Amino acid sequence: MTMHRDLRVFSGRAHRSLAQEICDYLKSPIGEIELNNFADGEIFCQVRENIRGRDVFVVQPICRPVNETLVELLIMLDTFKRSSADRVTAVIPYYGYARQDKKDAPRVPITAKLVADLISVAGADRILTLDLHAGQIQGFFNVPVDHLFAAPVVLEAIRELEVPNLTLVSPDAGGVERTRAIAKRLNAGLAIVDKRRVAANEAEVMHVIGDVEGRNVLILDDIIDTAGTLLNGVDALKKHGAAGVYAAGVHAVLSGPAIEEIDASPLERVLITNTTPLEEKLAKSDKLQAHSVAELLGEAIMRIHENSSVSSLFV
Repeated sequence: MTMHRDLRVFSGRAHRSLAQEICDYLKSPIGEIELNNFADGEIFCQVRENIRGRDVFVVQPICRPVNETLVELLIMLDTFKRSSADRVTAVIPYYGYARQDKKDAPRVPITAKLVADLISVAGADRILTLDLHAGQIQGFFNVPVDHLFAAPVVLEAIRELEVPNLTLVSPDAGGVERTRAIAKRLNAGLAIVDKRRVAANEAEVMHVIGDVEGRNVLILDDIIDTAGTLLNGVDALKKHGAAGVYAAGVHAVLSGPAIEEIDASPLERVLITNTTPLEEKLAKSDKLQAHSVAELLGEAIMRIHENSSVSSLFV
């Protein structure tokens, strides 16, 4: 089996704790890199070890502050490429700018494609990412993309709740496939919230499709940002007679007053993963329950390094 010389994992400043967890799983020290800012805010980067001919993985979610973490990722990729790494893989647990993935109105950008171009040009030979907002974003890259799913982590988290009479709810038509797959593994019911988006970060619930009366329900989504869509769904499910209401989201963006509004809502528990930093968020609410994707990402990194199957992780 062909292998690259020496696997090395580096981290940007966006989420070093996740990178450290990945390195702990791989039993490998985290790479030595210096990152800081000049007085005017420009980012300085220097790799503090020899990476010539090595298989480099750089962990950096494109999360808040989004523009800062994106530019830092680009600068790191350029640094590794110019330092003669054999191969550079961008490990992006949360791919920011993904929600603008098509022209759905006049005179708007496709930022998911723009960011893909920037990452490729900066020097990434490969992408490893988790639960893209839209699967077709893989095709925006001109380099191979390994698109992982947090489904095994979320599935285990839901099982640990031991909620009886459970129905899984998709918050929109686009998430039905994801929700159905997990509901099947849990032998749970399935329902759909039919919504109409009226503006960015704002949606109006129209109908609940499926029987939720008297049942415990869990809303499954990929991104929880302002939580407006989620809480509209909670209200609609309660009006349709749902008993307990839970939620699970892969990417806990949780902008603005989202955490406070979740705390004040009828939600009993919100399962989230650490694709973005969670320390400050978890300190604000007892309803948030975090689960780590480090083992999933670490195993994928090892398989990519060994040129073995990544898709078999989900068989």
